[in-house]
Amino acid sequence: MTETLDCRGMMCPMPIFQLAKRIKAMKVGEEVTMISDDIISKADVPTWCQRTGNELVEATEEDGIFTYRIRKSK
Repeated sequence: MTETLDCRGMMCPMPIFQLAKRIKAMKVGEEVTMISDDIISKADVPTWCQRTGNELVEATEEDGIFTYRIRKSK
């Protein structure tokens, strides 16, 4: 099951705080799709995934909207 986390309208660092909170409540192997319009998320989300050991499964951008699919790995 993939949950959706809508972070549009939030600016750094709030999208990452919300993502971390959501991932913490999930089980290993579950996924969350995060939607953001903060350009900083292009750098923040991959870096956060690398630092926390979670998997960035997919990252897309369309019309200024960034969509990330992240799988909880730990």
